[in-house]
Order: sequence, then C-alpha cells, then structure tokens
Amino acid sequence: MPIRERIAEEYGEDMLLMDGYDDCIAGVVYKFGDEPCVAYDRKKVIKKLMDDGMSHEEAIEFHEFNQAGAYVGEKTPCFLETIE
Repeated sequence: MPIRERIAEEYGEDMLLMDGYDDCIAGVVYKFGDEPCVAYDRKKVIKKLMDDGMSHEEAIEFHEFNQAGAYVGEKTPCFLETIE
C-alpha cells in the first residue's frame, strides 16, 4: 500500500503531506500538546532538491525558507535530522 494511503488510513485524511516527497517520509511525530505530523528526512529532502538541479547551498536555502519555514496549520510537516 502506498505511504500516503497508509498515513491516511492510520492517522486520518487530514494529515498534511508535501507533494513529490513521499520517498523522504521518515514517519509520524507525536509531541505532547501538538497534533501528530508527518516527519520528513531532511537529508533526503535536500538530496532530492539537488537531484532536481540545485546546488547544495541552493537546496539548503530553498528547504529552509520554503519547506521548513512554511507553516500551513496544526499538522504542518516537520523535518528530522538523523545523527549517524
């Protein structure tokens, strides 16, 4: 089952998702006092932007301003920075 369908089925149709980044979804975040939200792997998102033609610096700037910096409601997606 595609990830969007699984999220809708398990967490509800009102979960907010970014178009074109399904392969970057890391999971769902729960935080006391907040609605659950979809978490994206930040490194994968930046790599995808670079694969689409941006330099590393352009991808980081675009991500920070247009994706991580966007608020679209209580279920705004968040971004996870993995530590290796």
